[in-house]
Amino acid sequence: MSVVPEFLPVPGDSPVPGADARGAVEPLTLLSPRPLSGTVLSQAWLEVTFLHWPLDPADVAPLLPPGVRPDVHDGVTWVGLVPFRMRGLGFGRGPGLPWLGDFLETNVRVYGVDTLGRRGVVFLTLECERLLPVLGARAALRLPYRWAAMARRREDRVLTWASRRLARPGAPAPSSMVRVRVGERTTAGDTDPLDTFLTARWGLHTRWHEGSTLHLPNVHPTWPLHRAELLDCREDLIVSCGLPAPRGAPRVLFAPRVDVRFGLPDLPLRSSGTNEGGTAPPRSRARRRARNPMVRARPERWGSETRQ
Repeated sequence: MSVVPEFLPVPGDSPVPGADARGAVEPLTLLSPRPLSGTVLSQAWLEVTFLHWPLDPADVAPLLPPGVRPDVHDGVTWVGLVPFRMRGLGFGRGPGLPWLGDFLETNVRVYGVDTLGRRGVVFLTLECERLLPVLGARAALRLPYRWAAMARRREDRVLTWASRRLARPGAPAPSSMVRVRVGERTTAGDTDPLDTFLTARWGLHTRWHEGSTLHLPNVHPTWPLHRAELLDCREDLIVSCGLPAPRGAPRVLFAPRVDVRFGLPDLPLRSSGTNEGGTAPPRSRARRRARNPMVRARPERWGSETRQ
């Protein structure tokens, strides 16, 4: 079994056109190149099913937060439809919340890079079967979580996901149904660089207040990716996010489990009013904590930690 050094760039890594001179785009790596300074949230993602379609970057750019541009691989960007099971969502490195920390989720995601060169996920919608996590994530991080009725069924290697948004009468209720057959696990030698581009993401970008963008970093072990075969897919979630309807067969991957930790959100990046060096003016730690309800909920001092 070969071992890939965690900071070794993956072959085939594509530079992002128009890369900002003040922040070189970070390489694609199988483990995070940015260790966390503290853990805000811990969780496990189970039975993660990735469906991806290529898109023109021009279709994605208007949907990204300020200061984030489409991340591309061989000239195109990608949109993902990703159903999975959340397990053990909890604060810090403590135990997961009973019942509330376990739920089904289906998200639509695209990929962006910010002015500091950090690659990340941009979520266009996150459909979730638990109402309280929906309300908490929207309030604390302004993530576009939405309440949905969801179901999952597994028969041997065949996995079926279904979701329909719970909306007011007369409002759109986009839905998705995905059925895949899970295949064999990939090895380090046959992992396509595109698969790394689509899955090895070490943070998320989200719209914040006053035209700024927040970056929430994360770390986890290398994805245990499996090949998978698409048996059926019927969905209108992607179009409901403002993107063109996907065309052709998607690229399909599967991962049985990965344990994830999210760190303290970084200072917001602004689309204007930056310093000469291109970074947002520094803000005090107290002001950052005062503006973030999730951080206010944990008043104790964050200790330093090393990446596991």
